[in-house]
Amino acid sequence: MCGITGVISFNSSNFPFQHIAAMNQLLKHRGPDDEGYVFIDPAKDNVWIYGGKDTPEEVYSANLIHTPQRPYRGQEHPDATIAFGHRRLSIIDLSPAGHQPFCTPDQRYWIVYNGEIYNYLELRENLKRKGYIFKTKTDTEVLLYAYIHWGPSALERLVGMFAFAIYDRIENSLFLARDFFGIKPLYFTSWHNGFAFASEIKALLCLSQVSRKANAQKVYEYLRFGLTDHSEDTLIAQIHQLPAAHFLKISMDHPGIIQPIRYWDINLKHQSDLLFSEAADSVRQLFLKSINYHLRSDVPVGAALSGGIDSSSIVATIQQLQNTHAGLHSFSYIANEAELSEEKWVDIITQSTGAIKHIVSPSPGDFMEDLDGLILAQDEPFGSMSIYAQYRVMRLAKEKKIKVLLDGQGADELLAGYSTYMGARLASLIYNFRWVDALKFIFKSDHSVIGNWKEKLINTGKYFLPESLDSFARKVIGDEIVPAWLRASWFKKQGVLFPCRKKKLNRNIFREELYYSMTMEILSSLLRYEDRNSMAFSVESRVPFLTPELVRFIFSLPEEYIIDSHGTSKAVFRAAMKGIVPDAILNRRDKIGFRTPDARWIIKLAPWVTDILNSELATDLPMLNQRHLIQEWQRFMRDSSTFCYQIWRWINFIKWSESSGIEYN
Repeated sequence: MCGITGVISFNSSNFPFQHIAAMNQLLKHRGPDDEGYVFIDPAKDNVWIYGGKDTPEEVYSANLIHTPQRPYRGQEHPDATIAFGHRRLSIIDLSPAGHQPFCTPDQRYWIVYNGEIYNYLELRENLKRKGYIFKTKTDTEVLLYAYIHWGPSALERLVGMFAFAIYDRIENSLFLARDFFGIKPLYFTSWHNGFAFASEIKALLCLSQVSRKANAQKVYEYLRFGLTDHSEDTLIAQIHQLPAAHFLKISMDHPGIIQPIRYWDINLKHQSDLLFSEAADSVRQLFLKSINYHLRSDVPVGAALSGGIDSSSIVATIQQLQNTHAGLHSFSYIANEAELSEEKWVDIITQSTGAIKHIVSPSPGDFMEDLDGLILAQDEPFGSMSIYAQYRVMRLAKEKKIKVLLDGQGADELLAGYSTYMGARLASLIYNFRWVDALKFIFKSDHSVIGNWKEKLINTGKYFLPESLDSFARKVIGDEIVPAWLRASWFKKQGVLFPCRKKKLNRNIFREELYYSMTMEILSSLLRYEDRNSMAFSVESRVPFLTPELVRFIFSLPEEYIIDSHGTSKAVFRAAMKGIVPDAILNRRDKIGFRTPDARWIIKLAPWVTDILNSELATDLPMLNQRHLIQEWQRFMRDSSTFCYQIWRWINFIKWSESSGIEYN
């Protein structure tokens, strides 16, 4: 787990070499254990290898082909047109051999890599049989040789999370790739005769060639819908992210148009005919296999534990696989409010598994004090205050010296863990003329958990509402596309479109909704929050629900295996975990998770919020209609039941604009 940077110039006289050290320094939190650089001049076939001020002394004496000779001081001016930077968080092969940038013995191929390839041992044996000789015990070396041997098709053989760049000196080409679900980040930018990439946006903003001008379309989508991370574009117009399950190859001789290529996708057409019991058994075996992979580490591994089914299954499975009641550390956020507290569920799991429980219960004051650091860590605005709970859990893990955590992220999107999926399930039954099943589903579902039947029908109706009536329907329920607190004139001047995602209407409505959540609208944001929160404290967060094999299998199952006729979500997974996870957990129908009491916290912080909304910056932001915004804020203060997450988005957006120096004109 690391941070990577790279700068490429297609014109040697315009190479911004001096920025690479500053870029790398901004990613120190992603890898405090080591630092490295390589500069390459393809024209004269020269290579310069450096360490940094955080490079351990033993690295310089390792005597390997990629070993640096001395620290890079930022003043050297080699005739290079390519520079890679790396920050290392040592997890696998803790020796100096794991130093990066890494290369082949002939120095033809150079790699900087962030992530973990969990099946690296199996791939290593495969490659050894093909004649490859390994000098280290790292997954980095395995990844590099896999690419050399199989090319881009090597990506489909990987089990893991990854973002990496490989430069081929003979072909004079750059290859970038990102994992199947976008667990690990990879951003890039380009300008005339130049290209750069990095693990985080803040590193790219070091470059004088990169403007801080905002992407107005993304500004609208965040402020109005809370959407981020759902496309290649970011809120910074000149900075993009490589989409999940894509790679990018650039010829240095003929750069051309930058066009990411998809290498993997979820197949919605494959349908399994397994019986429910058979499917549950397969899910169980696949999940155990995934946990086994995700436990591979040369440092201690812990787990984030909310008390819900997903995280509890991870903790219980680890205990079963390791066959021990000692040593596993769990980390939980416990809300101070009784209705949001999951402490009794956390206690059930820690007592049944013997896990060592660590908890954190931050206050609104803690949140206000830590907000600047959280905004800095996240790089872009986020949807709610709840990610602060996760931020504090990661800080707690660092304090307890646990470097790797397993987390249940992705399970809700994969297994329909949110109540909104009930609408898609019912819409699917109706569209496929399963009228009797639809009526049973309406009346047999547990309304105390997933909302009343009216709410369910409204969520279902979204799929059948004609597009021409969408705008009218939104006005009726007070959910306008451009509310009064936004300045429509500014967005129109910027060429912004005011879209509303139309729910797909076909026989696979439910599966399509899960697919959209997995690949676009929900999971991508959650994975960004997870990565930045964990890496802010140099903690590697692993997500065992997100392997291609497990996801592919779940998507092949009948939809009633995911949400059954009684409206029970994660039905097949609950059955799969029987005998591993306590029944009290498996029988839960409520969902809390790491949820903060946002409305209550905002009320307690009201003077602070009022100052932000009345600030000079808020007045100057051209897309906000401050008068209407203040009116909405005052309405909430009179009646807290009117709380909407747009209030948090105003606060976050104003603070982010200020701290990042974003330009809007």
